[in-house]
Amino acid sequence: MDLTVGGQLIRAGEGVLAQPDSANRDGTVFEAPDRLDLHREAHRNFAFGHGIHLCTGRALALIEFEVVFKTLFQRIPTLRLAVPLEEVRFKKDENLLGVHELPLTW
Repeated sequence: MDLTVGGQLIRAGEGVLAQPDSANRDGTVFEAPDRLDLHREAHRNFAFGHGIHLCTGRALALIEFEVVFKTLFQRIPTLRLAVPLEEVRFKKDENLLGVHELPLTW
């Protein structure tokens, strides 16, 4: 059975490749999706998979993130980028999103 997704016709039997690292960058769902915003409201996303592919370490990772960032900003309240955000080089050529380096100062 043929199917149309987002205006694109997919014929029965054709293959489809998903780009999972773009899932959390949907401008219709996330305001300024390309901007790093540690204060952004939590929103349903695919960072830890979905459904049967949900990461088994998700709960622990979320707790670790909360504890680490809260502790870090409490202990070093003046922590900030040492360079303009535009100079931070994001990894765009790998399956894992992140930065090559993150110069900080306090």
